[in-house]
Amino acid sequence: MTNYNHPFHLVSPSPWPLITSLSLFNNLISTVCWFHKFNYYLLFTIPCTLLCIFQWWRDVIREATFQGLHTYQVYQGMRMGMILFIISEILFFISFFWAFFHSSLSPSMEIGQLWPPLGITPFNPLDIPLLNTIILISSGMTVTWSHHSMINMNLKESMKSLLLTIILGTYFTILQMIEYMEAPFTIADSIYGSTFFIATGFHGLHVIIGTLFLSCCLLRMMFLHFSSLHHFGFEAAAWYWHFVDVVWLFLYISIYWWSF
Repeated sequence: MTNYNHPFHLVSPSPWPLITSLSLFNNLISTVCWFHKFNYYLLFTIPCTLLCIFQWWRDVIREATFQGLHTYQVYQGMRMGMILFIISEILFFISFFWAFFHSSLSPSMEIGQLWPPLGITPFNPLDIPLLNTIILISSGMTVTWSHHSMINMNLKESMKSLLLTIILGTYFTILQMIEYMEAPFTIADSIYGSTFFIATGFHGLHVIIGTLFLSCCLLRMMFLHFSSLHHFGFEAAAWYWHFVDVVWLFLYISIYWWSF
């Protein structure tokens, strides 16, 4: 940074944004082909995307941890970027809630003017959904515990609580998979099935992404990449996980409890 007359980080040319974009576009095409022709080409495109993401994150970690290029101004920019990203994710889920309440508050004639539609047996909100709610709320507590332990320079305690958060996130995903396997309706069963599986499915995808995000942070903790003042990667992962928790509470109250 001594060669610059400003405190900002001018990134060096990188191939990963372009390659990752092409790989994601390839994933989109493969998904569409999978929907229509049921081929499994998608299984070969996902590892390519994961490899690009791994290489990109490796470069960012090198710039931040070993080269010291993430100054206070860069840190503030990343904070704002993460906040805007979470806001965009909130608006993403608002569209699903909008579709759900549009159909549930004024059911159309095509579904018998009933909600849930006739023939649909909703899940019992006091069964797996309640257990998943307890799991996610508990994971929000453990990730906060881990963050405060990191601030207080208690690395061992931070690693233990973060590992517990990852276990709880994985447990949530397994329970949701079991719930989907035992579902008495499908995504093709009227607007109820569509809104249910789209909303809860995308939330489940976010849980998986958040679990991977936290796992990467745990690995970085093991390599001593974080300190009490330098741990924005972990802080961003904690913000993302709290966002996942809050969205689930709204999903549980509206789609599970209120529809029952």
